[in-house]
Amino acid sequence: MSNDQIHLVVLFGGESAEHDVSCTTAAHVLRAADSERYRITPVGISTDGQWALAEEAVAALRTGPDAVPGRLDPGGSDISPTPMLAEATARDEVTVVLPLLHGPMGEDGTVQGLLELANVPYVGSGVLGSAVAMDKAMAKQVLTAAGIPQARYRAFPEHEVRPGLPAELVEELGLPVFVKPANMGSSVGVTKAGSVEGLRDAIEYALTYDEMIIVEEAIAGREIEIGVLGNLTPEASLPGEIVPGEEFYSYEDKYVTDGAQLLIPAPLDEQASEEVRRLAIESFKAMRCEGLARVDFFYEMDSDGHGRGWLCNEINTMPGFTPISMYPKLWIESGLTYSSLIDRLVDLALERHSRRRRNTKH
Repeated sequence: MSNDQIHLVVLFGGESAEHDVSCTTAAHVLRAADSERYRITPVGISTDGQWALAEEAVAALRTGPDAVPGRLDPGGSDISPTPMLAEATARDEVTVVLPLLHGPMGEDGTVQGLLELANVPYVGSGVLGSAVAMDKAMAKQVLTAAGIPQARYRAFPEHEVRPGLPAELVEELGLPVFVKPANMGSSVGVTKAGSVEGLRDAIEYALTYDEMIIVEEAIAGREIEIGVLGNLTPEASLPGEIVPGEEFYSYEDKYVTDGAQLLIPAPLDEQASEEVRRLAIESFKAMRCEGLARVDFFYEMDSDGHGRGWLCNEINTMPGFTPISMYPKLWIESGLTYSSLIDRLVDLALERHSRRRRNTKH
């Protein structure tokens, strides 16, 4: 390894329902990372939480993304996370961890806390930003406090579910509504309900993924997404629009059928485009995000200019990097290559780590 190479640990898989998405994301990142700049160590986490040096993932650097399995089962050289991280920092080289983990036990501050304790720079938001953004109920409270407009919603834990709740929610929010587990991403566990009975079933289904539930009014509006990149002075990409291939932008639409149409840049006038980019940066800062995030909005405005305008839907602190994912496409259209986007994220991780360590040494 040359003196100026960075040891890049690509962490993927995980215990959440988004395990397969993470494996797909990692495959393409491994393929795109600059092997001249990085010494790459792929580390996989199986669905039962075992960490392993993923030797088979190294083949992705030579043979393409299909070399990485769609699901990481226990195998390879088993390792414990703490010794692995300690060894990484003990060597005379700069190490950065790229945690390509989606959902709980990865994107929610848990792994970020481990990396903080190990004193290892890592890509993405810290413990607070990751945890708050992952929990949609808490995220909505933070965005409300920051004055970011949102759809009407109700959030409640499992123990507050009672027979009369679905009818009460319909009276308050109308029909249809979307039901979501609070701590999940990639549209996993999301259902659109068009009746009281359908809402009751949707709540039961969402509770199989999390004990906290979000019920939101359905918005008849355009789906616009913004990529945000940076630390203290974040930048917003061009806006992109999603035209779902299904009734809504589902898991299958995102990762299986490729049925959604992505319009980049989104067909918006200059004023609307600048406004949503400003709101994306404000949301990013309010949530204490760093590194990267994709901020999703609805644009509720009819042809006569009536509607509430921009409504923030959610913030994803580790958006997908698959070939059909919006985040890399937004930045490619905004002037960055796929590989240079990875480089920027690594540089931001090193800058943040240096700043944080400087601020904590007293």
